[in-house]
Amino acid sequence: MSWFQMITTLFVVAIMVGASNAQLSATFYAKTCPNVSTIVRNVLQQAQQNDIWIFPKLVRLHFHDCFVHGCDASLLLNGTDSEKTATPNLSTDGYAVIDDIKTALEKACPRVVSCADILALAAQISVSLGGGPRWKVPLGRRDSRTAHREGTGTIPTGHESLANVATLFRSMGFDSTDLVALSGMHKHLLINSRIKSLFEDLNLINIPILGARCAAFMDRLYNFNNVSGKTDPTLNATYANALKQLCPKSGDVTSLIDLDEQTSLTFDNNYFLNLQNRRGLLQTDQELFSTNGAETVAIVNRFARSQSQFFSRFAKAMIKMGNINPLIGTNGEIRLDCKKIN
Repeated sequence: MSWFQMITTLFVVAIMVGASNAQLSATFYAKTCPNVSTIVRNVLQQAQQNDIWIFPKLVRLHFHDCFVHGCDASLLLNGTDSEKTATPNLSTDGYAVIDDIKTALEKACPRVVSCADILALAAQISVSLGGGPRWKVPLGRRDSRTAHREGTGTIPTGHESLANVATLFRSMGFDSTDLVALSGMHKHLLINSRIKSLFEDLNLINIPILGARCAAFMDRLYNFNNVSGKTDPTLNATYANALKQLCPKSGDVTSLIDLDEQTSLTFDNNYFLNLQNRRGLLQTDQELFSTNGAETVAIVNRFARSQSQFFSRFAKAMIKMGNINPLIGTNGEIRLDCKKIN
């Protein structure tokens, strides 16, 4: 699918967003499953004991689901045409926890809560448990009966230019502030002790580098602008050298940095401070604070100065994203198993 076709399709999706807002409600399950949020939170707190990465993983699942034909849980379906196995989703994870949440909810409220709403709630609760903002999640989505593998090309990979990503976001009803706010989810974490000493020596202890596969930024380290051996000049030199030690040119670029021990994950505005110091991990991250992204520079500066402003706009952007073309009313279904249609 060409970029023009993608944008045309997403423009139509964006038109549908406004119509859906009034039909979703934060109190949708007040009578049919009043403890839905508590049940989701309990499962996530338990899951975090076994997987310290689970919170950002679940937020990413919601993002990847909503950006393909809307927030309909089509991402969760298995099958030969599954979205899961499309290239942009090969590194997604957290599906087992979504299944655990669904199992718990089916015991408490059989055939009531959709998988699409589980994704939306799991994202919000993950952010809040990670130290980020809380917001009331509009609910009432239903689940798709089909996957939309052909639409996964709309998911940003981190290699696109800021101009292309901004065009994509605008086509879905987001403005520049939404784009910058949602980009702030690109991993706010502390480094695990196995490599902590390296980053302490380099004064980089709060840099968010473990949230992406090496393949997502190898070109910035070794082949910037398709020039062999060139490193992206917008990268802080010390940071670039640290990344090269963690992701050597001849290393395995397909897997995440191995974590043997516990780390602490926090949600805050350090991401924007890092951009100001030229320590953005992905190319599209750093371009938010470059001359090519002049409109976004002031927003980055504002969020770097005020965590409360970032939290407020992030919550609003997440609500807006969750309202992208949901199935409501009698459309779709309430899956009994998030991995397959009924």
